[in-house]
Amino acid sequence: MTRRHPSGGHRVAVTGIGLKSPAGNDLEAAYTAVLKGGSTAATVPRLIEADLPVHFACLVPEFDLDAYLTRRESRQIDRTTRLLLCAATDAVEDAVLPAGLTPERVGVQIGTGIGGLPSMEEVTLSHAARPRDMPVHTVPRTMANSPATRLAMRYGFRGPCTTYASACASGTTAVGEAARKIRYGDLDAALAGGTDSAVTTVVMGAFARMRAMSVRNADPERASRPFDTDRDGFVMAEGAAVLVLERWDLALARGARIYGEVAGFADNCDASHIVAPTEDGATAGRCMRQALADAGLSTADIGHINAHGTSTVLNDRAEARAIERCFHGQSPPVTAVKGVTGHLIGGSGALEAALALLCAARGSVPPIANLRASPEADLVDLVVGAPRSIARAAVLSNSFGFGGQNACLVLVPEDGGGPQSPGAAPHPRTPQQR
Repeated sequence: MTRRHPSGGHRVAVTGIGLKSPAGNDLEAAYTAVLKGGSTAATVPRLIEADLPVHFACLVPEFDLDAYLTRRESRQIDRTTRLLLCAATDAVEDAVLPAGLTPERVGVQIGTGIGGLPSMEEVTLSHAARPRDMPVHTVPRTMANSPATRLAMRYGFRGPCTTYASACASGTTAVGEAARKIRYGDLDAALAGGTDSAVTTVVMGAFARMRAMSVRNADPERASRPFDTDRDGFVMAEGAAVLVLERWDLALARGARIYGEVAGFADNCDASHIVAPTEDGATAGRCMRQALADAGLSTADIGHINAHGTSTVLNDRAEARAIERCFHGQSPPVTAVKGVTGHLIGGSGALEAALALLCAARGSVPPIANLRASPEADLVDLVVGAPRSIARAAVLSNSFGFGGQNACLVLVPEDGGGPQSPGAAPHPRTPQQR
């Protein structure tokens, strides 16, 4: 008999993963990069030309866009949506989804923190003096729900198609809510993830004005340093990640390769400050406990934590206190991959969930890039210098956003069929049918 979720609902399997990230354009490449612990931040000439105070970011490496989109499609959508569609195409092919799915039983759940703002910025700057000549695709390009709806259109999935905007927690929220819909029988499968492409003049200028971003222009590779004593702000990044989620029993029945399970999810709100977290971490700590309870697990079942770890003074400090509260001073190993990838805003949670699940399956926790010494070292067990080997176990992945938006996932690696060898070949791409 198939084991049920502790809630009595269906278990939720992860059967496909696709991503476009600064750490790499497939899961294996990104996993290798975060394990090495080297930052992907680099100087971006157009930021210097715009006379911005921050000259660097973490960008997605070039890839063959024509393998995913027609030229016409690419012209009609912005980079945020392009990255999502490309990541989702890889995820669907990785999952080898069968052709006979009932479209009404498959949903699309996508998070974005910035949405269509970069496209609106582009149009405003280029057409402010002649608004009557605005491009005809301006509205569909700038809609926050454009990535999700374009994805649903690509595959003809007619289940719930929802866009989540919970700041930096958006991608995690999307994955968690998709898992809930499958668990309670609303869906059989879902494409869930997040996307953002916010390395633009207005967005970068606005975050820099808040003093939220690192200004290490002379040394960008050392700018993103979660939990480090000398951290001075986050590093902006772009990217997208999509997970294919399926009802566990249906995935087993079709012989799907299963990475693991989305076992628990919780979200809540500090309801305190529009940008600063609650200093004592009490609400975030409660969110972690609720996610564990949702999974039917205890703190002792968690092998490691993927921290939100933005490299900002207040957020890292609050998160360390939250972890200490949740785990009663008995912290498992803690990593923070934003030291490598930078902060993908709405794309971060989904990317980090995918990486956290693979790390849990392979029993290897990445080191935190650029971490030398930390004022939070007495609160949590930070992984420094080299990857740490652990037993296969569940992982807790945190995302905390502006507005006090907290979201946590508990992911459990599959005991038998999940990928375990670092040398495992990724599922081969097939040519897109156009």
